[in-house]
Amino acid sequence: MLNFELTAHQILGLHDGHLVACQQHQLEQHTAQAFQAMQIAAKNDGITLDIASGYRSFDRQTFIWNQKAQGKRPVLDIHQQPIDTNCLTPDQLVFAILNWSALPGTSRHHLGSDLDIYDSSQIIAEDIQLIPEEYAPNGPSYRLYLWLKENAHLFHFYWPYATERGGVQIEPWHLSYAPVACQAIDDFPEDLLLETLTNKQIDLMPQIEENLSSILKKYVYNVDMPSFTS
Repeated sequence: MLNFELTAHQILGLHDGHLVACQQHQLEQHTAQAFQAMQIAAKNDGITLDIASGYRSFDRQTFIWNQKAQGKRPVLDIHQQPIDTNCLTPDQLVFAILNWSALPGTSRHHLGSDLDIYDSSQIIAEDIQLIPEEYAPNGPSYRLYLWLKENAHLFHFYWPYATERGGVQIEPWHLSYAPVACQAIDDFPEDLLLETLTNKQIDLMPQIEENLSSILKKYVYNVDMPSFTS
C-alpha cells in the first residue's frame, strides 16, 4: 500500500510541490507513474489513452467559478442544457453551478490524483466536450472506456462519479488514483477551506458559507469508492 499523504494546502489546490509533468499536464508523482504504466498497457492492446485535463489550482477553479457566477460562462442543468441564471436565486445559482463545476478548494483536480481522459486517435483535444455521449456506444472514447472498465483497477484507478448519487453528475471521463485520492478526501481540511474561501475573492460567498456543510456532504464526500483495496 502506498504510504503518501498530501498536505492540507495541496488538497485545496494551494500548493503544487507534489506535482510532476505528464504529457502537457501535471499530476501527483505516484499518479503520473501509474498513469504512464496504464497508458503503455492500453497501447499494447491497441487503445489510445491520453489526458484531457489533470491538475487544476485553487485560483484556476476560482476563475471558472466566478465566470459562471457572473454569467460569463454557461451554467448547465443535469441534462447539460443551459440555464437562464437570471431566473435563479443566489442559493439556486450556487447549486446549479455545482452540477458540473466544483467549489474552489473542493475540486478533485486539486489533488493531482484525478484526471480526465480521452481517446486522441478518435477525437482531437480541441473538439472534446467531456460529455457522456463521447464515452457511450458510437462515441469517440467508447472503446477506451470499455478497456478501462476491464483494466483501470489493475493500476489502482477508478471512477469517483460513476453513478448518480444526487451530487456531481456522472463523469465517465474522470478517473481517480485511489491510493492518493481516497486518503486526501479522508484528510479533507474543512476549517482551512472556510478560512481560504473567506480570504479570497469568491462570488456568492454568503450563500457558500451558509450552505458549506451541505455542499461538502453532497459534492465532496458523496462519491463512489473503489471496489478494490488501494
